[in-house]
Amino acid sequence: MKVTLKEIHGPWHAGWVLDKHVLSSTYIGDNAWGHPQFHTLRSEAGEASFQLKYRGDWKQVEPLAEALASAVFPKLDAVGFIVPMPASNVRQRQPVTELALDLGRKVNTPVFESLTKMPGGPALKDLHTKEEKVASLAKRIAVVDCINEGRWNVLLVDDLYDSGASMEAACNALRKYAKVDNVYVAALTWK
Repeated sequence: MKVTLKEIHGPWHAGWVLDKHVLSSTYIGDNAWGHPQFHTLRSEAGEASFQLKYRGDWKQVEPLAEALASAVFPKLDAVGFIVPMPASNVRQRQPVTELALDLGRKVNTPVFESLTKMPGGPALKDLHTKEEKVASLAKRIAVVDCINEGRWNVLLVDDLYDSGASMEAACNALRKYAKVDNVYVAALTWK
């Protein structure tokens, strides 16, 4: 998979995103119900991520995990475990968790669902500033103590990087966990 790696900065040790999600989107008219339709061109990672998350195409997990394993993981120092970003919507199978598990197999690193997101609170799209989003998420993201003794570098994996509010809130929670040393982040695409 071709990627255009982008470094991202925040309250983490280091972070990268594989590629831009949407390269272009052109309005092509309304459908029979009056809803606007668009011709959307996505990057390879963007299309694979879209197909996985919104079309349930689980075959996309492997190439996305391979892209993270080959493009991002070599940049990290001694990752002790991988953590998927907790999901906002309940699904039978969580795309980010499946991605983290496949990445863990590829790089021989354990995966722990060390973060939970409590339901409730306003939708992030309804909040106007990054600070409001981080504050709202800080009350809802918590660490689950499931790690062996010691201090470990951790890689937090997510699907989409936008304002960085979700990653920031998750990193802040992980940094308070006594068993975490450096926090790295990786996402499939940026908005």
